Amino acid sequence: MTEEVLQGSLRLLGTVLAVQANFYRVQLDVTDTEMRRHRDRGAINLSTSLRLPVTESPTPPLLLCTRRTRLKKIGQQVIVGDRVLVEEPDWAGKRGAIADVLPRQNQLDRPAIANVNQILLVFAVADPPLEPYQLSRFLVKAESTGLDVVLCLNKSDLITTQQQNQINEYLISWGYQPSFISVYKSINIDKLSIRLKDKITVVAGPSGVGKSSLINALIPSINLRVGEISGKLARGRHTTRHVELFDLPSGGLLADTPGFNQPDLDCSPEELAVYFPEARQRLAVARCRFSDCLHRDEPDCAVRGDWERYQHYLEFLEEAIARQSQLNQQADPESTIKVKTKGKGKQKYEPKLESKKYRQKSRRTQLQELQELYRESEE
Repeated sequence: MTEEVLQGSLRLLGTVLAVQANFYRVQLDVTDTEMRRHRDRGAINLSTSLRLPVTESPTPPLLLCTRRTRLKKIGQQVIVGDRVLVEEPDWAGKRGAIADVLPRQNQLDRPAIANVNQILLVFAVADPPLEPYQLSRFLVKAESTGLDVVLCLNKSDLITTQQQNQINEYLISWGYQPSFISVYKSINIDKLSIRLKDKITVVAGPSGVGKSSLINALIPSINLRVGEISGKLARGRHTTRHVELFDLPSGGLLADTPGFNQPDLDCSPEELAVYFPEARQRLAVARCRFSDCLHRDEPDCAVRGDWERYQHYLEFLEEAIARQSQLNQQADPESTIKVKTKGKGKQKYEPKLESKKYRQKSRRTQLQELQELYRESEE
């Protein structure tokens, strides 16, 4: 059911495509043509606030909506991807008000988006060059969402067939079947669009790999701004500033997200291994001796071994342990460990000095003590 009439007011079901300040752009499930049919059948009680658009366009109408005060009072946030009920739409002004938010199937925090089906992770095989460590970090972050991951490698026209086969082999050993595409040469774009049909897909990946160009190829009508590669850093410049859903011609929605070069790994040390398909495969065959095994130096570990990304796992594990220690320190102010940030974002943990007697006295305090001693000697 795409609509309902409650207490004399019309409510229509729609999807939030974008959030800007305190306004929400909502795409309704019904088309303009369907709305006109409802009016002709007398299914809708028309009033001055329910004027239907004169167009016969088959595309779903878009409304610029606000959020009802009731939702603000109960703390109900509205984010991109939310399924909402729009109340009393004003067709002449293309305005409406969000009266309710349907329960979310899932929610991503960065970017803030709801009801996603899969993540399209876009990297380039050249210009900028493919960095296995960075790719591994993005893959772990994508796996931590619990969504399906579609790995797409752009600019395949810049490498040889032999190089492509080599990249394909080691990614298969990681547990992924990549899609090699070229936006510039229009290679395999149609095949990729089939995998996006009738789904809500979030596009992610570092800057400069061609995400905006790919979206322009998939949805020619939107014409997103495309950035250039920084010659000094061999990385792309950010072009996307906010999250927005776009209609795919074949059906479904595509969410462009702001590019970033190093996503945060916010998982616990104990759960990190399950975000590596290679580790999951090993754990499916055998079990570690200890249930809380971190797969580092524990005896009879089923995960530890010579698989290609094991070194990446160990580095991410150290980061996860450091993050967990920092969270524990923040939760326990009496902790005897302090965090000291070093160069390039690295962190070092040192014991805190618990007693003031271990701290050097200030010059002012020393001078006051000397003055006291002088006065006592004079007396």
